[in-house]
Amino acid sequence: MVRPDTFQEVRASLAGLSDEQLEARFWELSGACVEPLVELARTHTSPSIERSVLMRMGLDSRTCMAVVSETEKRGWLGHGAGHLVWLCMQAWDCDAPAAAARLAAGEGWDIADAKWGGAK
Repeated sequence: MVRPDTFQEVRASLAGLSDEQLEARFWELSGACVEPLVELARTHTSPSIERSVLMRMGLDSRTCMAVVSETEKRGWLGHGAGHLVWLCMQAWDCDAPAAAARLAAGEGWDIADAKWGGAK
């Protein structure tokens, strides 16, 4: 089977775009490529997967259990427990174990609530 060469046609459709427009187009297409993967991860995660992610971020088992349990209880497991820890790391300018410890102690859930609106 011979694949038709469409390079010149595609190139012509992009020739009039500025660098900024090309970059925007790149990110648009990149987003379209990963969207199904993000949706798959969102709908096919589990507490054990989320604990595994947190352990790879350097957290101990007890802290992982506490963070994942509360994340699941609040209906945010699909957003990712690691994502939540990362948001708190950014907000508090600390490393993952410190952010997770604060979450396990009951702090920071307002950060997720502000991000995800308390949606269950």
